[in-house]
Amino acid sequence: MLKIEDIFEHLPDFKHKSIFEGLNYHWEAIGRINKYMKDWFKEIEKTVQPKMIIEGITLQEVRDEKDNLIDKVLYVGREVKIRSDLFLKEMGIFIGSGTVLEPTAVIKSPIIIGNDCEIRQGAYFRGNVIVGDKSVIGHTTEIKNSIFMNHSEAGHFAYIGDSIVGSYVNLGAGTKLANLQFRTPEEKKSGKINTIKIQVEEKAVDTGIKKFGAIIGDYVEIGCNAVTSPGVVIGKNTWVYPNLTVRKGLYPPNSVIKSNVENMTNPKKI
Repeated sequence: MLKIEDIFEHLPDFKHKSIFEGLNYHWEAIGRINKYMKDWFKEIEKTVQPKMIIEGITLQEVRDEKDNLIDKVLYVGREVKIRSDLFLKEMGIFIGSGTVLEPTAVIKSPIIIGNDCEIRQGAYFRGNVIVGDKSVIGHTTEIKNSIFMNHSEAGHFAYIGDSIVGSYVNLGAGTKLANLQFRTPEEKKSGKINTIKIQVEEKAVDTGIKKFGAIIGDYVEIGCNAVTSPGVVIGKNTWVYPNLTVRKGLYPPNSVIKSNVENMTNPKKI
């Protein structure tokens, strides 16, 4: 199994690093996101004054046919730069100072966005998202139930689902971190989703997660239109060539992944 320093050498610089404490496997942090955010919001109330909606941002409630509240959504109507930390307590939304929100970005709670980030036109946050400082969530990029650390970029047309992206990572245009494995007709009819298993040191390990995208280490470069299969763990300083489908498994640090079989530590099917 890759050690934490083989994946996230800049974890000590990440404000939310405590979400990784006491884990047996790195991917377990994905299941902790919601609870961590609730606890963090309780703590932030002590130091940051909750605010009302600021000009340029619209809050809308989503209700069903019986007028039951389903969701609360922030819509960005024009470009907004957050001058001081924006904490919308009732919505469970925190956006750090210096962050720029471009028009038509859609933000669902709960969410934590750090300082000096760029949230570009058409970005879609589906909730349970933590974004570090100085990062970019770009044009029509969708992100849900994921951790995105400092100084990383997903500038164009990306999908980030149930994943952890380290620091100084670049996801090329069209990158997709797929999070749902194929299902049989019987599974679809029953609504069943099996948990994802990956090979760790010659042993099949059940992650316990039904939707698991990828863990992307620090300084990883992913080329345009690359797709990671559900259950990919990539060590730091790795390059993934464009137009590639990365198969499920563990990839060591300092790899250059040019094909679906190179640099794999677990080519076996699970």
